[in-house]
Amino acid sequence: MDTNRKTAIIVGVLFIIGTVSGVLSVVFSGPILDMPDFLMKVSANEGQLIIGALSVLTMGLALAMVPVMMFPILKKQNEALALGYVVFRGALETFTYMAMVISWLLLIILSQEYIKAGASDISFLQTLGTLSLEANGQINHILKIVFPIGSLIFNYLLYQSKLVPRWLSVWGLIGVTLHFAEGLLTLFGLLPAGAETVMALPIALQEMVFAVWLIIKGFNPSAVASLSARQS
Repeated sequence: MDTNRKTAIIVGVLFIIGTVSGVLSVVFSGPILDMPDFLMKVSANEGQLIIGALSVLTMGLALAMVPVMMFPILKKQNEALALGYVVFRGALETFTYMAMVISWLLLIILSQEYIKAGASDISFLQTLGTLSLEANGQINHILKIVFPIGSLIFNYLLYQSKLVPRWLSVWGLIGVTLHFAEGLLTLFGLLPAGAETVMALPIALQEMVFAVWLIIKGFNPSAVASLSARQS
């Protein structure tokens, strides 16, 4: 098995690990953080929130490795854009996931103090907890900007290089544009109810199809050869 085939398989597996971990993080954290009495919920379900935080870390690390693995190939098409992909989906996106995990761990500390606190401290701790949740919301807003930019770069490079069928990269470009629009509309409070999932679904499905394609088919051999010839 040659290096490019191994890279394709690894990237496909990393995408699947990242997506599954992301879903698990929502499954474990959603029932806790979406409740009005979230500090009580966090205190009663610390282990569940820790698993959610570990899932976010796993997602971040897996997805951060994708641009690292792809850089040696994509730089043959356009080194500047390939580096931009590393910056957005490798560095900046990972930073937002780390910040998200820190905000969740802070909630665990606050929930422990909340249980032990007297009446005079409860309001203060509730305020801190609310601020931590709001900070987490702002982190999500940042992620909805950082991720689409990195994904746009990636799918554009895939389209130009023809490493995978162009219908797949076009799907990615359309899907991530919708996701970017969803993030902007959410940021300005203009997103209709229920539209978030609908607008995020196309890119989520594309990434899974893309991952399976890489695992089964790998990169287009003629496109790989063309990129190698261009560099030489």
